[in-house]
Amino acid sequence: MATKSASRTPRLPRAPQRHEETRPMKMQQSPGQGKNLFTGYGDGHVLINAQRHDGHLIVTPDSVSAWQVETFETLTEQHFATLLAEQPEVVLFGSGKTLRFPHPRLTAKLAEAGIGVDVMNTAAACRTFNILMAEDRRVVLALLAI
Repeated sequence: MATKSASRTPRLPRAPQRHEETRPMKMQQSPGQGKNLFTGYGDGHVLINAQRHDGHLIVTPDSVSAWQVETFETLTEQHFATLLAEQPEVVLFGSGKTLRFPHPRLTAKLAEAGIGVDVMNTAAACRTFNILMAEDRRVVLALLAI
């Protein structure tokens, strides 16, 4: 009769049943000199470095300008092609209150230039912009107001 090997698979230590109290840590990014940082957003506006901006915008780490777009439905290829002048490595598109994807033909020139395009609702795009900007990425945010 064969005997079983005495080797056993090592077990991971059990997680403690009671955890020590976790203290929350407040983390804030501070913009570098001349860098734009989203500090808030609401109906029809965003706050950049605590300054209110209304309407649809194109935002880079060092500039804020109006984006001449009326609505999501009126977006054209030219609206996205104008972003090429900023020479971004990535474009964030904030589609407003809800997530809506533009037709791929609208962003084709960006893709042809090797520029990544990430689509998300405007609130998420503002948060993502802050992260990428803090990493010194060449990011452009084209946002439709919430």
